[in-house]
Amino acid sequence: MGSELIYRGHDGPPAEDGGEYSPRPEKRVLWLARPFRYLLREQRLLFVLVGMALVSVFFAFAPPSATPSSYDSRLVVDRARQFSVPAVHGGYRTALERGFVGAKVPLGLKRKRLRVVVTGGAGFVGSHLVDRLIERGDSVIVVDNFFTGRKENLVHHFGDPNFELIRHDVVEPLLLEVDQIYHLACPASPVHYKFNPVKTIISFSQLLLRFALVLSVHKTNVVGTLNMLGLAKRVGARFLLTSTSEVYGDPLQHPQTETYWGNVNPIGVRSCYDEGKRTAETLTMDYHRGAQVEVRIARIFNTYGPRMCIDDGRVVSNFVAQALRKEALTVYGDGKQTRSFQFVSDLVEGLIKLMEGEHVGPFNLGNPGEFTMLELAKVVQDTIDPDAKIEFRPNTADDPHKRKPDITRAKELLGWEPKISLREGLPLMVSDFRKRIFGDHSEVDLTTSGTATITDNGSP
Repeated sequence: MGSELIYRGHDGPPAEDGGEYSPRPEKRVLWLARPFRYLLREQRLLFVLVGMALVSVFFAFAPPSATPSSYDSRLVVDRARQFSVPAVHGGYRTALERGFVGAKVPLGLKRKRLRVVVTGGAGFVGSHLVDRLIERGDSVIVVDNFFTGRKENLVHHFGDPNFELIRHDVVEPLLLEVDQIYHLACPASPVHYKFNPVKTIISFSQLLLRFALVLSVHKTNVVGTLNMLGLAKRVGARFLLTSTSEVYGDPLQHPQTETYWGNVNPIGVRSCYDEGKRTAETLTMDYHRGAQVEVRIARIFNTYGPRMCIDDGRVVSNFVAQALRKEALTVYGDGKQTRSFQFVSDLVEGLIKLMEGEHVGPFNLGNPGEFTMLELAKVVQDTIDPDAKIEFRPNTADDPHKRKPDITRAKELLGWEPKISLREGLPLMVSDFRKRIFGDHSEVDLTTSGTATITDNGSP
């Protein structure tokens, strides 16, 4: 006996009149029914379509938002394309595709206030950087252990709600929520970093550790920089390392470009600073490549200006202090060694441009004007005391014979170059030193434009 299909689940039931039943379905509009049944079974797709419909209706009937008359979206796109930057694998992406980072915002949009930490912010360069960041409206946290830094450099910010000062040594971890980290914490003068070379190379912070800790910290190698890089990784902050021209050692290339690897004596008396900074650069790039931390590296050349430590062993501060005290200017060696000197406000502008730019670096930040030590002594004599005598002494070990930055890369990629010459900037430093040494009431006013003036408050 042959089989007979009585009922098929997706077909209609037999006819009620008992007539002959055919297994073929009744004719219907299948092209419309099947999609609806599919949507009912696949509810996720249905929800997506309903959501898209609701969004379309909202934007169709929502009133247009008011925009400032000065804002033109086409201008924003054009500006972003002008500043297109290389991608990791060599392609190009616009600033709009990358998102706005490092406080760069398109024309017409209000810049958001950033939360910035400055390690070593009570020091010479750090305090000037803090001034500039607060002036532009950022919220600044200064971290300093006050070995070389001074509270007096920051006292004018006390009471400002956008300013916070923390006594802390960066060899210990620090938990903060910040957008940017300027890592300046490290003694930069020979007197300070030679005082405790082990701590210098380990911490990249201020020098002095308690004696009980000195014996154990040598195994932690540049832990201050590691701590700040770790903080940047945890909170997604951009990290700027202030390295130094000392990474070039006694250079065989002149002037020095960023591609030059240097000529450093790894066992000399200066090597704790030179090699420590080279190691910090290595760690910074390792975090950038391995952990995708946004980093920037600045190689700073000789800097001078108000708030330098008096008698800290750096040549400009030595000469100025000696001339003011009517002492002989001490020149080591034959005085033919060359250096390049930049005013502190020029450096601060360079650091900010680097932090907000789209290039990792390293970048030389210095003034390419080159002076021998005898020429520098002559400028100091002309500025303070033409009768100041010069005293020659034996040169120190590993003292570089020449030092001059090639700043082509900074000019082209950052749009930065120094503005203040040595003869313009030195009188501003002299006024500050005179006040601190003798109690003179002249004050140095660094204006927002990067220039500086001296005002007299009635001192005799």
